[in-house]
Amino acid sequence: MLSKRNFIKSLFISAALPLKLKADRLMNELPPQLTAPQYDDFWDKMRAQYLVKTEFINLENGYYSMMAQPVLEAYLKDLRYINLEASHYLRTVQFDEKNKTKNQLADLLGCTHDELIITRNTTESLDTIISGIDWKAGDEAIMCSQDYGSMLDMFKQVSKRYGMVNKVLEMPLDPKSDEEIVSLYAKAITPKTRLIMVCHVINITGHILPVKKICDMAHAKGVEVLVDGAHAVAHFDYKISDLNCDYYGSSLHKWLGAPLGAGILYVNKNKIKNIWPLFGEAGYEDTDIRKLNHTGTISVASDLAIRHAIDFHNSIGILEKESHLRFLKTYWTDQIKNEPNIFLNTPSDPTRSCGIANVGINTISPAELSKTLMEEFKIWTVAIDSANVHGVRITPHLYTSTEDLDALVKALKTIVKRSK
Repeated sequence: MLSKRNFIKSLFISAALPLKLKADRLMNELPPQLTAPQYDDFWDKMRAQYLVKTEFINLENGYYSMMAQPVLEAYLKDLRYINLEASHYLRTVQFDEKNKTKNQLADLLGCTHDELIITRNTTESLDTIISGIDWKAGDEAIMCSQDYGSMLDMFKQVSKRYGMVNKVLEMPLDPKSDEEIVSLYAKAITPKTRLIMVCHVINITGHILPVKKICDMAHAKGVEVLVDGAHAVAHFDYKISDLNCDYYGSSLHKWLGAPLGAGILYVNKNKIKNIWPLFGEAGYEDTDIRKLNHTGTISVASDLAIRHAIDFHNSIGILEKESHLRFLKTYWTDQIKNEPNIFLNTPSDPTRSCGIANVGINTISPAELSKTLMEEFKIWTVAIDSANVHGVRITPHLYTSTEDLDALVKALKTIVKRSK
């Protein structure tokens, strides 16, 4: 098993040095009570960037991960400023500021600014596309039962409304190859297929899908691809431009650490014209992605906070962040993967997941397991019991320590031992 110290030593030295200097600077920006412990190890310093509850161990960061303290403090400062300026801010600079944030996001994600809008979350982003396509009766869409429920519900709604057909596939929990997954989607395509929705990361298992290979296959057959990237942004290294997808949606309150109410929608510039807005918007041309961004009056402080979250994210470095999240997942899964009556719902190939994994116990239901972990062991998780996935999802974050994960492993082994 890879130790934490040996793992950190394996990081690129050239990247680690400026990273530590940046962390020191961020530490100085925190309230004094949070900077008292002077840790030698960078990741312990990183943990100190977060105000973490001590009443329980939070291993459910995939739903919403708290902002780091420097980001939170900057966000609160912006919130106070906008509250003071009130309508003057909204009528003079809000859209200029939002555009600056959008440009910074485009640089982070690897797309052009005229293909990107800021939304409130992945659901809003993807449902804008699903509802915005000019469906005809008999048109087909392909998706997976492990896709997120809100999007599956939207597909059901447009099916009921327009008479289009949804083809729901079953994703293997432990595929042998990318080709097995690509073939699954390819075999479902017919001349009536218009769209495939695919997860970049399946939220309930952590399974990273071969998105580019799926997109290349689909485009060769004249089918568009909508990607659910809710758990991908700032989780591991990639660029949207490398995926060859048509549409991409994500939330920024998960792995980027922005406040709630921040997401993105990418639309390939050649596809914008054909999408109907979710809300009526006559102020932009059909080819202008801003036509999809009419949200009414919302909390605009989050637009500024996204930039603070990006700065914090960049101060770490995506390669270092990805490596550390992979380490955390491997650290605890390696200790239980061969234990009798314990099983993983995440692919055994470590390259097919990053920070997220799902674990179950043969003798106890997911709901009971999650309840026992919280009530008896003070470990917060979420139960998953659908789409052939029966366990609890474990999503550590940058502030998660190996001691936290040791507590999880001990709890799982204890529950198994007494439930025989």
